[in-house]
Amino acid sequence: MKKNIYIYVCVALLGFTPLLSSCSGYLDNVPKGQKIPTSLTDFEALLLSEYGVLCEDVTQAVILLNDNYVSPTYLSYYPLWHANYFWDNTANRVTLNKSDESTYYVGYGAISTCNLVLENTASATNATDLQRAVVAAQARIIRAMNYFMLVNYYSKTYNASTASTDGGVPLITSAQVGASYTQPSVKGIYDFILDDIAKALPDLPDKAATILQANKATGYAFAARVYLQMSDYTNALAYANKALTINNSLFDWNAYYVQYQQTLDNPTKYQTIPSPMGYTNVENYNFRNGPSSYSTSEKTIRVDRGAKFEDGDTQFKCRWKLRTVGDQTYYYANLSGRFNYGGMTTTEVYLIKAECLARSGSVSDAMSVLNTVRKTRILASKYQDLTAATVPEAIDYIRRTKDNALILTIVPFCDNRRYNLETAYARTLTKTENGTNYSLAPDSYMWTMPFPQGAIENHGNGTITQNVDK
Repeated sequence: MKKNIYIYVCVALLGFTPLLSSCSGYLDNVPKGQKIPTSLTDFEALLLSEYGVLCEDVTQAVILLNDNYVSPTYLSYYPLWHANYFWDNTANRVTLNKSDESTYYVGYGAISTCNLVLENTASATNATDLQRAVVAAQARIIRAMNYFMLVNYYSKTYNASTASTDGGVPLITSAQVGASYTQPSVKGIYDFILDDIAKALPDLPDKAATILQANKATGYAFAARVYLQMSDYTNALAYANKALTINNSLFDWNAYYVQYQQTLDNPTKYQTIPSPMGYTNVENYNFRNGPSSYSTSEKTIRVDRGAKFEDGDTQFKCRWKLRTVGDQTYYYANLSGRFNYGGMTTTEVYLIKAECLARSGSVSDAMSVLNTVRKTRILASKYQDLTAATVPEAIDYIRRTKDNALILTIVPFCDNRRYNLETAYARTLTKTENGTNYSLAPDSYMWTMPFPQGAIENHGNGTITQNVDK
């Protein structure tokens, strides 16, 4: 057991399962100066790894949506990026996906750490049973979040009529070297996610020791996200309400904009301002990084994507400014600091609640919830309450705010996939680039990402079946 623990500590720190070979020299002896985790504090520390466990890399999803601007240099260097950015249905993304994305490896690296913690908390020293239960519950939530990301990346979106036969992702529940695994259906993965949430919720603390760790509100908020993706609006609404009962604070983007308006409104001044989207933001239920914990700035975004923000959106004004460098024009990132791209926030939960109310026919209540969010991010001189006469109209308004507020996270990608199942809400994405028109249909296979070739070829003690042809 000690050998396996040390191996997986190496994996957790490296963040890559394929890098097991780098730990192979330590199979028989613990290196001098190194330590095998034994206490609960040791295992808890593994879950706080911001470089690996607390990163959520959804780069290809953001590229497919064309939510960020990608320079010609990057597009020529990374063929997978090029294929997704230009919605190229002639490209074989299966063969292109060799080393261009790390979503799979980062996700399963985090899952491996969670499995290690879950296998050892019961015997961890220097802790009470209650403390062990808390750490185990927090590991389950992180594991579930990673499986949610993976199944929404590499599998078809959840569809109640086909989920039991649609191919899911590898389900790995052991941290043991060479452990076998299966690849259940999409429904099987969602069942596992919901089971982890159900087991975690009773033991999650009302207040976690740090914002990097899940508390009870985090569990409720994440459950709301999962049930929404399953189109289970009743349960999604119930959990959204539970989360908001604990924390319903919203960050005032209007006040933040006023604080830095002189810099932000100067069209020739590209000085960054501090990111308010870090650890201490009042909206955070928990904090998780995006692709890298070392990133201190945001992605630039396309000019046509900037046009989709509501007039007077101060969050947009704070985060981006139009800039031209040579022959490239894009929205330059204004903020510098930390960004909660992978955690749960009150804004997301408010908008989950709004959609669920609209779906139930309570359109007026849905718009009231939506307007509560909008008041914190639309300039007073531009603000007017939005009203809707129909459910589709309400959902269009909710969707616009949610796509913009949660841009660069996995949420808009998941929502697009979910809406694509419904004729009333499915959209064809379009753009014009250098005089050429491009489009991505709502039923395109490109909404499902291919597993990396390295994972298929080095599958370990199991098999992995691609869920998309190219």
